Amino acid sequence: MEQTGAREGSPLAGAPRVRVPEQAGARQAGARQAVRRSSVRGQILAALRAALVGGELAPGEVYSAPALADRFGVSATPVREAMQQLATEGAVEVVPNRGFRVVERGARELAELAEVRALIEVPVMLRLARTVPAARWAELRPLAEATATAAAGGDLAHYAESDRAFHGAVLSLSGNQQLVQVAEDLHRRSQWPLSTGPVAARRADLIADAAEHMALLDALTTQDLPVVSSLVREHFTGASG
Repeated sequence: MEQTGAREGSPLAGAPRVRVPEQAGARQAGARQAVRRSSVRGQILAALRAALVGGELAPGEVYSAPALADRFGVSATPVREAMQQLATEGAVEVVPNRGFRVVERGARELAELAEVRALIEVPVMLRLARTVPAARWAELRPLAEATATAAAGGDLAHYAESDRAFHGAVLSLSGNQQLVQVAEDLHRRSQWPLSTGPVAARRADLIADAAEHMALLDALTTQDLPVVSSLVREHFTGASG
């Protein structure tokens, strides 16, 4: 059934309205208008991603751009553009004349994503373990600690963001930006949607997941290659990794 807006009690229902540039801005240079429009679209995209990861936008449900736009206090255009971006990321699919349906991922698809991520990232991390100085790994500990903080608070959206930041920082040490972008896309797809169930159980999963980040850094620092390989593979099969 099509959703006319956010579910009652969800963060989207009480979401702050995005500030839209005054109409007078339309008289300014087109380039500046484009920047402002992009900024609004970016804010909406970030909010929708958080709503997807946090579960406010439910798998299988259809949401209309105008209804979501009303919640954010913007026109439907930036919402529609943001949803189109999410469609390219595999988070939603277009439903003609209705809106966008949140994709439902089955266990098999999530397992396939985990396998592809492992095929890409395990060899890279093993190479990095052999070549990156211990001091560089120490620089990433604040990012790992940030995932632990988000996990302890049970903040699904914040955890997803900090989790991607940590993995992105590790892979960026390879110097291959194409690899980083492909890995991030796969990472996002593996996060739609996050697991359901009791909040306490989900928090426990996040805490365990965050602990693996610290263990991975320890293994990378000591060049313990078997542990690096094992941790990365197990991490990808977890609820949030």
